Amino acid sequence: MATFRLTTLGDSFVEGRGDPDPDGAWRGWVPRLAEMLGVPASGVRNLGAMHATTQRVLDTQLGTALVNKSPLIGVIVGVNDLISDFDLSRMRQNLSTIFGSLAGMDTVVFTATYADIPGNLDLPESFRGLLRQRFAAANQALLEITRAHGAICFDAAAAPEWSNPTYWSADGLHPSPLGHRHFAETMADVLDRVAGVPVVAASAA
Repeated sequence: MATFRLTTLGDSFVEGRGDPDPDGAWRGWVPRLAEMLGVPASGVRNLGAMHATTQRVLDTQLGTALVNKSPLIGVIVGVNDLISDFDLSRMRQNLSTIFGSLAGMDTVVFTATYADIPGNLDLPESFRGLLRQRFAAANQALLEITRAHGAICFDAAAAPEWSNPTYWSADGLHPSPLGHRHFAETMADVLDRVAGVPVVAASAA
């Protein structure tokens, strides 16, 4: 059975959209973070999938992540709930189940709040305002849930650099290569400072 040191669950942000590889696949922050932490490609299990909601992660990714559970697990999901399938009560329950299931004495679980994606999109101001209200409510819920289950949560929503348009691809939904690299660097620093997960290599280009 394969031994995974880093497993990631979530949506297209985890998949790596916005950061294409020369071979036509996606790179993203996950392999960049793995390289910085000294985790070989064979030790990484990336379950991220386009259009994934918290319900889809619960139904199709969580079980896989719990088999041969990695000591380091990242979860980034929820934007699709907020944009297209919004039910805060269901989203909150799903996130609580996901983080509660992954928690454990020998497991470091990490995530991030949702940056101001509505500010990147060409939307009527009334709808932008509605989405921002949803994002704010979801961020508060996520912070509460991660505290309850002992997960590390980087507050990207409060980090001013994520308002920099160079960190986002043209669609406004996915980070650019620069954004993915910055997220990997940020998470490596957070994991080092908060959980003692050492950084062993510089950020990859």
